Amino acid sequence: MTSPRRGGRSLLVHLPFAVVMALVAIAALRIGMYHWRQGAALIGGALLVASVLRAALTDEQAGLLSIRGRSVDILSYAGLGILILFVALTITGGPLG
Repeated sequence: MTSPRRGGRSLLVHLPFAVVMALVAIAALRIGMYHWRQGAALIGGALLVASVLRAALTDEQAGLLSIRGRSVDILSYAGLGILILFVALTITGGPLG
């Protein structure tokens, strides 16, 4: 049997990933409302939040954000986040304006 304290601890491990996924869900909602640029920017922001959380938390605390080594995770999340933000903020015109 696991103690209640240990069970609560296991749920806290998933909190950083849940925060990032909540941001992605909000982004998907914005994209579904035809605000694709805002949604894409939110996804880029979610990746930057994941990068900061991965840098600030230990491997055990990061939970599902910890996939590879710490430096590879941080660089991957930050690089993709910056790239998505760049694309979302620089594309102009088009039918979705």
